[in-house]
Amino acid sequence: MIDKKINILVVDDSTVMRMIIVKHLKIMGFENIVQAPDGVAALEIIQQGGIDLILSDWCMPLMYGIDLLKAVRADDAMSRIPFIMISAEAQDHLINMARAEGVSYYIIKPFTQAVLHAGVAHVLCRPPADSP
Repeated sequence: MIDKKINILVVDDSTVMRMIIVKHLKIMGFENIVQAPDGVAALEIIQQGGIDLILSDWCMPLMYGIDLLKAVRADDAMSRIPFIMISAEAQDHLINMARAEGVSYYIIKPFTQAVLHAGVAHVLCRPPADSP
């Protein structure tokens, strides 16, 4: 069962893309959604605590999504937050790089609501990495 009251952070430099993702999340029943236009702003929000899921674009000004992922995974207080990369970057070497850095799920743009729902369900229904 997915807890629909979790706090979700959507990170994308495109206002339109953030609106699309938020709309899909709301249709799925999520209400506690925070937005950030870049990785720097996102990191500040995450460091304040309370974020349960991150959905981030790769290519953004100030800090790429991959660098945000690295920062999140490098910090013990944030490292277990599920992180979904949503990107038009579809090259295998970039997807593999994200996997190597600990991305929880990778969605390639353009995507459907069903694809987003599957990704969110996948990461939120998984047990923590250190559980049996």
